[in-house]
Amino acid sequence: MPKAGTMDTWRTLLEEVHKRDMKLIMDLVVNHTSDQHPWFLESRSSRNNPKRDWYIWRDPKPDGSPPNNWRSYFTPSAWEFDEATGQYYFHSFAVEQPDLNWANPEVREAIYDMMRFWLDQGIDGFRMDAIALLAKPEVLLDADKPEDIRYLANNPGVHDYLREMHDKVLKHYDIMTVGEVAFAKPEQGILYVAEDRRELHTLFHFEVADEMPRWDMKRFKEIQQAWYDVFHGRGWVSQFLNNHDHTRQVTRYGNDGPYRVESAKLLATMIHTLLGIPYVYQGEEIGMTGVNFDSIDDYNDIAMKNKYKEEVAKGRDPQEVLEELKPLSRDNSRTPMQWNDQPHAGFTTGTPWIKVNPNYKMINVEQALADPNSIFYYYQQLIALRKKHPVMVYGDYHNLSGDDEHLYVYTRSLDDVCWLIILNHADHQTPFSLPKGFDDEHKQLILANYPDVKEQDSIRHVTLRPHEARIYQYTHTNNG
Repeated sequence: MPKAGTMDTWRTLLEEVHKRDMKLIMDLVVNHTSDQHPWFLESRSSRNNPKRDWYIWRDPKPDGSPPNNWRSYFTPSAWEFDEATGQYYFHSFAVEQPDLNWANPEVREAIYDMMRFWLDQGIDGFRMDAIALLAKPEVLLDADKPEDIRYLANNPGVHDYLREMHDKVLKHYDIMTVGEVAFAKPEQGILYVAEDRRELHTLFHFEVADEMPRWDMKRFKEIQQAWYDVFHGRGWVSQFLNNHDHTRQVTRYGNDGPYRVESAKLLATMIHTLLGIPYVYQGEEIGMTGVNFDSIDDYNDIAMKNKYKEEVAKGRDPQEVLEELKPLSRDNSRTPMQWNDQPHAGFTTGTPWIKVNPNYKMINVEQALADPNSIFYYYQQLIALRKKHPVMVYGDYHNLSGDDEHLYVYTRSLDDVCWLIILNHADHQTPFSLPKGFDDEHKQLILANYPDVKEQDSIRHVTLRPHEARIYQYTHTNNG
């Protein structure tokens, strides 16, 4: 693919990354290929082609309809009819992304060869796309609720494939793996990453990003507690609030208006102090926001555009459908990185694939670097703290705020060190009282997202400002 550049360019990237004592992890997409991939072109060329069984082909039902009623992530049916051979092929995502048949050992060996190629180049690991979807049920029956596409993931056999992948490939390299595990609850998730399972090192779960459309403090606390209870001491989970498939966190879960800076810092504090590996999606470190384009034509998101087409075809008002789909459009996180206030936000001298967010003149890297109180420098502080203080990584977690809708107060404790994290996730002031057992006199202020907070300030009873975040350290106590 010419637009992806050359191997020489890629090798330069790897070398420059390693020079800076950084790691390069590659995206591993092995659930599906492009419909332009040589494997698929062979597979669809005839029913007798040796690669026919490298993909999932089925005959139509007697009436010519698809083999079952499953939906894909992006389309009303997971099946696409191929006129030339008279069968349907299966696609969990776009029509142009046919699923590989992992039940075929030849497919698995070809994938393993490809993985070895990249690992032998010296990369440091894989982010494994849609890895929970590799295994398909032996019999593809109709779903009772086709709109609930959980049937696409976590099917029997997926762990057999991952253990084989580990034994044949992964264990022979000093790397890190993180799997994108859709629709997993903690009890399912631990099966992918527990150290005695010989599968992956860690995972992304989507109970927040996929299943919590708007901020819901009670639900978020429940999710954190459930994953902590199952994972602590057994495996590693990830902490993130958005990625390339979800609206930017400060817009979706925070306040991208008057409290954008404070809110972005609070969310960063939370992600870096909860149990698990924090992930920073490009642009979060300067508080980039979601977009609000006027026309469906300005959006590229295939999931959004297909849903728009489907809903308008039902006779619904196009503008109403557009407004409904905007908040969760994947394009909210896919606009170009905002480097400065120059044309296209300094991202390119050419024409970007999608419009730049119009607020780039106010929100950009150049502006952030010039402001000592910027979101960017706050992220730097959090990352430096995490590298210095093992309690942020390994500490026990204890929620002290119950199901309070606005306050999230918790401890991380390791040996004789206890950190108290206080978050007011609200657009208004909220009263806070120091929990029982904590001494107001012997605390150390580690970090605060409002610059005027002083260590000697009492927190026995205090009114927290909108989206205020603070971290205090206590030592030689039994707190939390």
